[in-house]
Order: sequence, then structure tokens, then C-alpha cells
Amino acid sequence: MDRTIGAGPIEAERAMAYGFTGPNLRACGVDYDVRVMQPYSSYEDFDFIIPVGTQGDTYDRFMVRQEEIRQSLRIIHQAYDNLPAGDYHADVPDYYLPEKPDVYTKMEALIYHFKIVMGEVPIPKGEVYHAVEGGNGELGFYLVSDGGRQPYRLHFRRPCFIYYQAYPEMVKGSMLSDAILTMSSMNVIAGELDA
Repeated sequence: MDRTIGAGPIEAERAMAYGFTGPNLRACGVDYDVRVMQPYSSYEDFDFIIPVGTQGDTYDRFMVRQEEIRQSLRIIHQAYDNLPAGDYHADVPDYYLPEKPDVYTKMEALIYHFKIVMGEVPIPKGEVYHAVEGGNGELGFYLVSDGGRQPYRLHFRRPCFIYYQAYPEMVKGSMLSDAILTMSSMNVIAGELDA
């Protein structure tokens, strides 16, 4: 606690101005979670708590993430306890990969496998944005289609790319050791930083 309380803080207003989401925003005291605000994949059927901090510092980011692990386990237990008996997928061969042994022995399975893997399923014309609550915040997908087999435009909203922009402000005037702690607590995934 001595090393993390007060290290690398960011206020809620600044975090929102940068576009923070996920644990880094919740550590600042903002109660926002995509799974609750825009439910998807039956999250509305689960009972879980959204952990929220107060100071937006390294300690709060750590504590929020620790509680999110506990809440994730709570969701998993509920899902397991309520898992219905029977098939776990719809029998829709246009969108569901066939079993691998069938691909090697049945022509129809091979055709469906090829069509799905090679992207031969037409994408409806139009545009859509959908987001999920990823481990680091709102992971969004913006897709524009002209009706062909490949999207005309595809853009990802990568949470790490967004909140990494605040890093210089968060460590300004800090010790070098605080800069390292702050970076770690933000959980920056380097692959998301590539434009």
C-alpha cells in the first residue's frame, strides 16, 4: 500500500476526457461497464458486482482488477450451474465450423469449412458498431460493408491505445519507480498500441 497509494493517479474527469473505459476508468470512481450499460451475451441474467475505486491511482487499479477476478469466477459458477442439457450450438452449418474428422471424410463438411474459413459468407450491406467489455475496457468493432464477402472498412477500438495516451500526464513529476508501477497497473498491451 505504501508503494501504490497515490502513485500515478488520474481524476475521473480527465480519464473520461481521454476516453478511458474498463478497470482504469472504474478505478477513478466511474461506475461504467459495457456488460451492464449495453448488455450482450445474456450478461443481464447474471448477478455480479462492478468494482469501483475512488482515487484512480495504482492501488485502486490493482484493487479493481483483483475484485474483477472474483466477480468473473462468480459469473463462471453461475453459468456452469445454469448450463442447460443438450447441444451447445445451433445446427447452422453456414456459420459453425464442422467437426475436424468430418472435414477429412465428408465432402459437405469440407465445403462448409472452406466457405467459413475463406470468408465466403456474404456480409450484409451497412455499418455496425458493437462493443464488449474486454479485460482492459471497451473493445469495439466498427464494420462497414458494401454487401461483399469482405468488409469495406473495419476499425477496432482498442482500450490500451486510448488510455496509454494519458500515461505522460499520470507520471509527470513522479519517481522513476512510480512510472514503472503506473505502467504495470494500467495493464498496457503493446499489441494494441500499433496504429
